[in-house]
Order: sequence, then structure tokens, then C-alpha cells
Amino acid sequence: MIKVLFVCLGNICRSPLAQGLMEMKIDELGLNDQIKVDSCGTSQYHIGEQPDERTLKNALKNGLKLEHQARQFSRKDFRTFDYIVTMDKANMDCVKRLDQTNEFSDKFMLIRDFDPVDKGADVPDPYFGGEEGFQHVYLILQRSVSEFLNQIIKTHGLNVSIS
Repeated sequence: MIKVLFVCLGNICRSPLAQGLMEMKIDELGLNDQIKVDSCGTSQYHIGEQPDERTLKNALKNGLKLEHQARQFSRKDFRTFDYIVTMDKANMDCVKRLDQTNEFSDKFMLIRDFDPVDKGADVPDPYFGGEEGFQHVYLILQRSVSEFLNQIIKTHGLNVSIS
């Protein structure tokens, strides 16, 4: 089982959306028994909360239903997950600081390292903006998550069965 963890700051906007997109694509490709996805935040601001209402509304508008409860990144995540994928460089730095011995650094990546439009950029945090910011983030994550999943499929030689 390949395990992927998406990480942002509060785990109520970007990372649950990335998780939902990845889970939808995994389901479409019949990979549910091969890939598991979760998301978390580096902060403790929203532990136990549902995704932001604007995130939920945007997801539904785009045909995606999110079911997630925010949690904070923990050191045990280093061992649990094969891929630790952050939404931006600031959260990447946070995760790296927790890995004091660099034992798990080969698991860390930015989601936009897979963005064919703007490789390596941060996914902007839409929290303090309006509806258009949430749609912008959705489109970024839609293409980045697709490319990331393609890379996983190729790297691990997974058999895809489109349902």
C-alpha cells in the first residue's frame, strides 16, 4: 500500500482539497486497494474541524465531496507515509525542521513540483481571499495532483483499471 500525506498550514483549505482530488482520481482508476491518502496541517489552529465552508462549497461546485477532519502533522507521519507532499515552501520548512536527522527527507516534495504550468511554485493560501481564490487553488491542485498520481503510477508500476 502506497501512502500519501498532503500538508498545508491549517488543514482546512488546500490539503483536504488535494486529498479529495487524489481520492477521486484513485477511485476513477481503480487504485483504492493500492494507494491511501490523508492530509494534515503543520499548525494546531483547526484540529478537529471540518474543511473551511468555502473549500467545501468550491469542491461541491466542481463535483467533489470532501469528508475530512483537520489534524496536525505528527512525527509518526514520517514513518507512516511514503510521500509527504506540502502545499508551499513554508510548510515544507516546518516538516523538515521536525525531521532533525534528515532521515525522511527523500519523502518530501512540493505538490507544484508536478504542476505543468508553474513548476515549483507555492499553492497560494486562499483563506483570506474570496471565492475566486478557492477556484484558482482548485485548478492548480487538479492539474498538480493528476501529474503527481501519474508519477506514482509510473514509479510503482501500478495497474490501472478505469472504472
